[in-house]
Amino acid sequence: MPDFPTLADAGGALALGYLLGSIPFGVLFTRLAGIGDVRKVGSGNIGATNVLRTGRRDLAAATLLADALKGTLAVLIGVWIGGWGPLAGALGAFLGHLFPLWIGFRGGKGVATYLGALVAISPWSAVNFAVVWLAVASLSRRSSAGALAATVVTLISLYALDQIAEAYVFGAMTALLWARHAENIRRLVTGTEPRIGGA
Repeated sequence: MPDFPTLADAGGALALGYLLGSIPFGVLFTRLAGIGDVRKVGSGNIGATNVLRTGRRDLAAATLLADALKGTLAVLIGVWIGGWGPLAGALGAFLGHLFPLWIGFRGGKGVATYLGALVAISPWSAVNFAVVWLAVASLSRRSSAGALAATVVTLISLYALDQIAEAYVFGAMTALLWARHAENIRRLVTGTEPRIGGA
Protein backbone atom coordinates (compact mmCIF):
# COMPACT_ATOMS: atom_id res chain seq x y z
CA MET A 1 0.00 0.00 0.00
CA PRO A 2 1.35 3.46 -0.83
CA ASP A 3 2.53 5.80 1.93
CA PHE A 4 0.28 8.63 3.04
CA PRO A 5 1.14 11.77 1.04
CA THR A 6 0.34 15.40 1.39
CA LEU A 7 -2.79 16.76 -0.23
CA ALA A 8 -0.58 18.61 -2.72
CA ASP A 9 1.07 15.35 -3.80
CA ALA A 10 -2.22 13.65 -4.55
CA GLY A 11 -3.73 16.76 -6.11
CA GLY A 12 -0.72 17.32 -8.35
CA ALA A 13 -0.74 13.74 -9.58
CA LEU A 14 -4.49 13.88 -10.13
CA ALA A 15 -4.23 17.14 -12.12
CA LEU A 16 -1.30 15.98 -14.26
CA GLY A 17 -3.02 12.66 -14.89
CA TYR A 18 -6.21 14.45 -15.90
CA LEU A 19 -4.44 16.70 -18.40
CA LEU A 20 -2.64 13.71 -19.90
CA GLY A 21 -5.82 11.63 -20.00
CA SER A 22 -7.64 14.46 -21.74
CA ILE A 23 -5.58 14.09 -24.92
CA PRO A 24 -8.14 12.71 -27.46
CA PHE A 25 -5.89 10.49 -29.54
CA GLY A 26 -8.77 8.99 -31.53
CA VAL A 27 -9.80 12.45 -32.70
CA LEU A 28 -6.22 13.51 -33.42
CA PHE A 29 -5.24 10.38 -35.36
CA THR A 30 -8.33 10.31 -37.58
CA ARG A 31 -8.02 14.00 -38.39
CA LEU A 32 -4.32 13.69 -39.21
CA ALA A 33 -5.16 10.75 -41.48
CA GLY A 34 -7.67 12.89 -43.36
CA ILE A 35 -10.69 10.85 -42.27
CA GLY A 36 -12.36 13.71 -40.46
CA ASP A 37 -13.94 13.76 -37.02
CA VAL A 38 -14.38 10.25 -35.57
CA ARG A 39 -17.16 11.64 -33.39
CA LYS A 40 -19.31 11.76 -36.54
CA VAL A 41 -18.75 8.04 -37.24
CA GLY A 42 -20.59 5.06 -35.77
CA SER A 43 -21.30 5.52 -32.08
CA GLY A 44 -19.59 8.92 -32.01
CA ASN A 45 -17.13 7.67 -29.41
CA ILE A 46 -13.46 8.73 -29.50
CA GLY A 47 -12.04 5.33 -28.57
CA ALA A 48 -10.38 2.57 -30.58
CA THR A 49 -13.55 0.53 -31.12
CA ASN A 50 -15.22 3.41 -32.90
CA VAL A 51 -12.04 4.35 -34.78
CA LEU A 52 -12.13 0.79 -36.14
CA ARG A 53 -15.49 1.62 -37.73
CA THR A 54 -13.67 4.00 -40.08
CA GLY A 55 -12.12 0.93 -41.67
CA ARG A 56 -8.61 1.88 -40.52
CA ARG A 57 -7.30 -0.91 -38.31
CA ASP A 58 -3.93 0.81 -38.05
CA LEU A 59 -5.51 3.94 -36.59
CA ALA A 60 -7.64 1.87 -34.23
CA ALA A 61 -4.54 0.04 -32.98
CA ALA A 62 -2.65 3.32 -32.58
CA THR A 63 -5.57 4.82 -30.64
CA LEU A 64 -5.80 1.79 -28.37
CA LEU A 65 -2.08 1.91 -27.62
CA ALA A 66 -1.95 5.68 -27.08
CA ASP A 67 -5.03 5.71 -24.84
CA ALA A 68 -3.52 2.88 -22.77
CA LEU A 69 -0.09 4.53 -22.55
CA LYS A 70 -1.51 7.75 -21.16
CA GLY A 71 -2.86 5.73 -18.24
CA THR A 72 0.49 4.03 -17.73
CA LEU A 73 2.42 7.30 -17.97
CA ALA A 74 0.10 9.02 -15.49
CA VAL A 75 0.83 6.27 -12.94
CA LEU A 76 4.58 6.54 -13.54
CA ILE A 77 4.40 10.30 -13.00
CA GLY A 78 2.55 9.53 -9.78
CA VAL A 79 5.34 7.17 -8.72
CA TRP A 80 7.80 10.02 -9.20
CA ILE A 81 5.59 12.31 -7.10
CA GLY A 82 5.29 9.67 -4.40
CA GLY A 83 2.71 8.71 -1.80
CA TRP A 84 -0.70 8.16 -3.26
CA GLY A 85 0.54 9.69 -6.51
CA PRO A 86 0.25 6.48 -8.59
CA LEU A 87 -3.41 5.93 -7.71
CA ALA A 88 -4.21 9.63 -8.04
CA GLY A 89 -2.53 9.65 -11.44
CA ALA A 90 -4.48 6.59 -12.55
CA LEU A 91 -7.77 8.15 -11.49
CA GLY A 92 -6.85 11.48 -13.08
CA ALA A 93 -5.99 9.92 -16.45
CA PHE A 94 -9.20 7.91 -16.43
CA LEU A 95 -11.32 10.97 -15.61
CA GLY A 96 -9.46 12.94 -18.28
CA HIS A 97 -10.34 10.37 -20.91
CA LEU A 98 -13.99 10.31 -19.87
CA PHE A 99 -14.28 14.10 -19.51
CA PRO A 100 -11.51 15.64 -21.65
CA LEU A 101 -10.84 19.33 -21.21
CA TRP A 102 -9.80 19.81 -24.83
CA ILE A 103 -13.03 18.65 -26.51
CA GLY A 104 -15.79 19.95 -24.30
CA PHE A 105 -15.66 17.21 -21.61
CA ARG A 106 -17.26 14.65 -23.95
CA GLY A 107 -14.83 11.78 -24.09
CA GLY A 108 -14.61 8.03 -24.38
CA LYS A 109 -15.55 5.12 -22.18
CA GLY A 110 -12.15 4.61 -20.64
CA VAL A 111 -11.37 0.94 -21.24
CA ALA A 112 -7.89 1.36 -22.75
CA THR A 113 -6.85 4.02 -20.22
CA TYR A 114 -8.17 1.82 -17.39
CA LEU A 115 -6.03 -1.06 -18.64
CA GLY A 116 -2.98 1.12 -19.20
CA ALA A 117 -3.12 2.39 -15.64
CA LEU A 118 -3.67 -1.14 -14.36
CA VAL A 119 -0.53 -2.36 -16.14
CA ALA A 120 1.55 0.00 -14.01
CA ILE A 121 -0.43 -0.50 -10.78
CA SER A 122 -0.83 -4.29 -10.83
CA PRO A 123 0.69 -6.19 -13.76
CA TRP A 124 -0.87 -9.53 -12.78
CA SER A 125 -4.30 -7.94 -12.59
CA ALA A 126 -3.68 -6.43 -16.02
CA VAL A 127 -2.89 -9.90 -17.38
CA ASN A 128 -6.15 -11.19 -15.89
CA PHE A 129 -8.01 -8.25 -17.45
CA ALA A 130 -6.52 -8.92 -20.88
CA VAL A 131 -7.21 -12.66 -20.77
CA VAL A 132 -10.83 -12.20 -19.74
CA TRP A 133 -11.41 -9.38 -22.23
CA LEU A 134 -10.00 -11.41 -25.10
CA ALA A 135 -11.93 -14.53 -24.11
CA VAL A 136 -15.30 -12.85 -23.66
CA ALA A 137 -14.92 -10.51 -26.63
CA SER A 138 -13.87 -13.39 -28.88
CA LEU A 139 -16.77 -15.58 -27.82
CA SER A 140 -19.42 -12.87 -27.90
CA ARG A 141 -17.89 -10.79 -30.72
CA ARG A 142 -18.74 -7.75 -28.61
CA SER A 143 -16.00 -5.53 -27.22
CA SER A 144 -18.20 -4.03 -24.52
CA ALA A 145 -19.03 -7.45 -23.05
CA GLY A 146 -15.34 -8.25 -22.79
CA ALA A 147 -14.53 -4.95 -21.11
CA LEU A 148 -17.34 -5.18 -18.58
CA ALA A 149 -16.42 -8.73 -17.59
CA ALA A 150 -12.71 -7.84 -17.38
CA THR A 151 -13.29 -4.95 -14.96
CA VAL A 152 -15.16 -7.24 -12.55
CA VAL A 153 -12.30 -9.75 -12.66
CA THR A 154 -9.87 -6.87 -12.07
CA LEU A 155 -11.46 -6.04 -8.73
CA ILE A 156 -11.38 -9.69 -7.65
CA SER A 157 -7.73 -9.91 -8.70
CA LEU A 158 -6.73 -6.78 -6.78
CA TYR A 159 -8.41 -8.03 -3.61
CA ALA A 160 -6.82 -11.46 -4.03
CA LEU A 161 -3.41 -9.80 -4.32
CA ASP A 162 -4.14 -7.79 -1.15
CA GLN A 163 -4.02 -4.50 -3.07
CA ILE A 164 -6.93 -3.12 -1.11
CA ALA A 165 -6.42 0.61 -1.71
CA GLU A 166 -5.94 -0.12 -5.39
CA ALA A 167 -9.14 -2.16 -5.43
CA TYR A 168 -11.12 0.75 -4.01
CA VAL A 169 -9.77 3.23 -6.54
CA PHE A 170 -10.32 0.84 -9.43
CA GLY A 171 -13.72 0.05 -7.97
CA ALA A 172 -14.66 3.70 -8.41
CA MET A 173 -13.23 3.66 -11.93
CA THR A 174 -15.15 0.47 -12.69
CA ALA A 175 -18.41 2.06 -11.54
CA LEU A 176 -17.80 5.02 -13.86
CA LEU A 177 -16.86 2.71 -16.73
CA TRP A 178 -20.07 0.73 -16.29
CA ALA A 179 -22.06 3.96 -16.15
CA ARG A 180 -20.50 5.06 -19.44
CA HIS A 181 -21.48 1.69 -20.90
CA ALA A 182 -25.13 1.97 -19.84
CA GLU A 183 -26.36 2.05 -23.43
CA ASN A 184 -24.10 -0.86 -24.36
CA ILE A 185 -25.48 -2.86 -21.44
CA ARG A 186 -29.03 -2.17 -22.59
CA ARG A 187 -28.14 -3.34 -26.10
CA LEU A 188 -26.37 -6.43 -24.77
CA VAL A 189 -29.51 -7.36 -22.86
CA THR A 190 -31.70 -6.85 -25.94
CA GLY A 191 -29.22 -8.51 -28.30
CA THR A 192 -28.73 -5.40 -30.44
CA GLU A 193 -25.16 -4.52 -29.44
CA PRO A 194 -22.99 -4.21 -32.61
CA ARG A 195 -20.39 -6.92 -33.16
CA ILE A 196 -16.68 -6.17 -33.36
CA GLY A 197 -15.90 -4.81 -36.80
CA GLY A 198 -19.56 -4.17 -37.51
CA ALA A 199 -21.33 -0.88 -38.18
